[in-house]
Amino acid sequence: MNPPSKDTSSSKKTPSSKRNRLSSVTTAIRLLKAFSEDEVEIGVSALALKLKVAKSTVHRLAVTLVSEGLLEQNPETERYKLGVGLFGLGTLVRRRMNVSNEARPFLFDLRKHTGETIILGIPTDIEIMHVYDLESPQALSIKSDLGVRRPAHCTAVGRAIFAFAPEETIEHVLAGPLARRTPRTPVDPKQIRKIFAEVRERGYAIEDEESEPGIRVIAAPVRDSNGVVVAAVGIGGPLQRLSIEALEGFAPPLLETVAAISARLGYSARHR
Repeated sequence: MNPPSKDTSSSKKTPSSKRNRLSSVTTAIRLLKAFSEDEVEIGVSALALKLKVAKSTVHRLAVTLVSEGLLEQNPETERYKLGVGLFGLGTLVRRRMNVSNEARPFLFDLRKHTGETIILGIPTDIEIMHVYDLESPQALSIKSDLGVRRPAHCTAVGRAIFAFAPEETIEHVLAGPLARRTPRTPVDPKQIRKIFAEVRERGYAIEDEESEPGIRVIAAPVRDSNGVVVAAVGIGGPLQRLSIEALEGFAPPLLETVAAISARLGYSARHR
């Protein structure tokens, strides 16, 4: 028996709306790809011709992309060009690939030495993103999915990165309401500044159930060829096994590891 006409109409509408949404995204991507070294700036009419879509569609997409920093408009010619937002995204991808590739063998060695979960994180605006995660072989361990984002103010990896950031970046991190993820999470900017100062003094950061209940982490920064902190390596585990003393006992091999990774990225003694 054929389904009722009402149900048939409904089933057709959902795929259609999905196709429309995907079509808009596809057109936006094609719009960005229309630019090249030969055509740095392109007007609405030329873009519409290239993409074979209406000028109104191009204008609507261009305005949206400008608002997100992915396009910029020349006020004199009213033509569009690729925005610095794309450069930021590209830099993030390149940094992730470079750091991950160079760090990989050292991270495996560190896990073998400590027996705990090893995390590699990079900065993303006011947060950090985990780009490498080596889970502990022990039965009781912590796991962090790749690509997960965590706050900078309450994670060891975040503190190890942002403690060395420029003052304006730290201001940006502390400007908004800070999430209290556990009862131990510090949310007072003055307290977090003090924590950052301690990280700079000793060279590593400690996280004691401030991001996730029952989890402790120690992390240290990774520097690039210019001496800029571009990532951090963390060692984490459950508090049942990791006392603060045990965690700080991992500091020497952790610092050796980040020094080795930093050297692979071109960081040398002249920056110290």
